[in-house]
Amino acid sequence: MTRLLDNVRNGRFQRSLALVTAGGSVVTAAEIYLEHDRAGFGNRMMWWPVVLGPVGAVAGVAGACSERAAHTLLPVASAAIAANGLQGTYLHVRGIAHKPGGWAMARYNIEMGPPLFAPLLMSMVGGMGLVAAVLRREA
Repeated sequence: MTRLLDNVRNGRFQRSLALVTAGGSVVTAAEIYLEHDRAGFGNRMMWWPVVLGPVGAVAGVAGACSERAAHTLLPVASAAIAANGLQGTYLHVRGIAHKPGGWAMARYNIEMGPPLFAPLLMSMVGGMGLVAAVLRREA
């Protein structure tokens, strides 16, 4: 436990954060799949976060196993995931605006429309991967 805390204090937790990124990618992609399936995948863009989930998982595991992958594959995949999360936020805001009443009925449409903050979870997972890419590896 002392070694773990010392690694975190010194910014040496690249492997751990890469694995957390991999796990977060899988969980997030599964949740997104269920929500987008419920919406019938009405827009082709709904498939992108589902596809990027396994990509993030592979990149996270590779980053945990290989320092080279942590500096090449992981940041590319994580940037794509973070960007897709921001794009999803825009699309969800637009989806709420297109509901009957739009933003004039914000309280109702935010609750009943596309989840406003859910895509930011995906951006957070991508952000963790980007942070992992710049950290130092554990001793």
